[in-house]
Amino acid sequence: MVKKMKVLVINGSPKGEYSVTLQTVKYLEILFKGHQFEVLHVGQKIRQYEKDFSPVIKAVKEADLLLFSYPVYTFAAPSQLHRFIELLKASGVSLEGKFVTQLTTSKHFYDITAHGYIRDNCQEMKMNYIHGLSADMDDLTTKKGQKEARDFFAYVEWCISHHLYETIKPEEKKKPLQPVSLPQKEKRQSEKEVVLITDLTQQQTQLKDMIQRFCSVMPAKIKIVNLREYPFKGGCIGCFHCAVDGTCIYQDGFDQYLRTEIQTADAIVYAFSIKDHSMGSLFKLYDDRQFCNGHRTVTMGIPVGYLVNGHYSYEVNLQMIIEGRAQVGGNFLAGVACDEINPDQEIDKMAARLFYGMKKKYVQPSNFYGVGGMKIFRDLIWLMQGMMKADHQFYKKHGQYDFPQKKAGTMLMMYFVGAIISSPKLKAKMGPTMNEGMLAPYKKVLKRAQQTRGKK
Repeated sequence: MVKKMKVLVINGSPKGEYSVTLQTVKYLEILFKGHQFEVLHVGQKIRQYEKDFSPVIKAVKEADLLLFSYPVYTFAAPSQLHRFIELLKASGVSLEGKFVTQLTTSKHFYDITAHGYIRDNCQEMKMNYIHGLSADMDDLTTKKGQKEARDFFAYVEWCISHHLYETIKPEEKKKPLQPVSLPQKEKRQSEKEVVLITDLTQQQTQLKDMIQRFCSVMPAKIKIVNLREYPFKGGCIGCFHCAVDGTCIYQDGFDQYLRTEIQTADAIVYAFSIKDHSMGSLFKLYDDRQFCNGHRTVTMGIPVGYLVNGHYSYEVNLQMIIEGRAQVGGNFLAGVACDEINPDQEIDKMAARLFYGMKKKYVQPSNFYGVGGMKIFRDLIWLMQGMMKADHQFYKKHGQYDFPQKKAGTMLMMYFVGAIISSPKLKAKMGPTMNEGMLAPYKKVLKRAQQTRGKK
């Protein structure tokens, strides 16, 4: 049996006590009375902790277990929790050997990458990480969800009592990043416009060089948006003020700026230095504030590219986020140009593919990341259409309510096929006819293609 623990709850929700996720933590506190729970509302009070981080340092030193509790926001943790991670690392407090786990609520849209972000940072700080609980927002109201919560914390107790945690991969010696050369400015060949979004500082000379090279080789107009120059009043607080008409509760004009200055571009490029296994807290604030668009894929068809300063090949979770964002958004991912190996060539190739995507309006079909993500959104918006009215209208207009029960003809055909293959006599009698029947629609396409080619 595990001894009495001091459990420090890192509540990353900007809603503080009103966090849905926190209710599961309170449920565990009631049932596991042998432990002492303390909650830090870091998501709600991040500005306060930016001024004075000493209460956090004291609390984490005294804790036996850290429990990150937060809602999943756009592929990861809320920007406020990203900022907390930055402050925690900057404080220099040693967390080596400290047990840690996490608890999230969401509709399971890329909860895996949110957990991956926290896990990677905890393991970097040499903490003993125990696999967390990813719950649906409504799970605590069900018997099944309550049992899963109880079982989760009992498992955490067992892991701690047996000193079991996920193994940290041995650190690999990373090769130095490669310098970037700056070609002469080329003449613009196109009136198309690329918006390049960055969080560049004066100290990031390598990222600056990467941006300059891209601007030189890209045969289109470039508009640079530095997020550090935008007067954000804060990160998304999950208030759903924007659910009806897309208007953000903050009066800093970002919702309109996003729609008029960024989403009208022919292509979008993101340029950043890897920080804390992510794009950094400022980029996360930018991502979260895009919730003024709800779950609407308003930039679908617009190609995107990335300029990444850092050892991107080691960041598997970040790679999933970047590909998943493009897939769900319906964007052609023209490439991720990094400065690990031959950055000049990588930047040039990404620029060439991006320009091709702009000219040809090239869009690739969705893979599992895109199809799976959009099915979660489809079902969510259908259920919440009374509140998320703008999303509902968008999904109806763009045919995104592609429920399988609408395909009555296909379902009836499958009943017919099922009846045949379940009868050995009919199956034997059909012989190869069934395979030929399955190929018939495809053969028609091939025949039309031959006829079309013959007319050219």
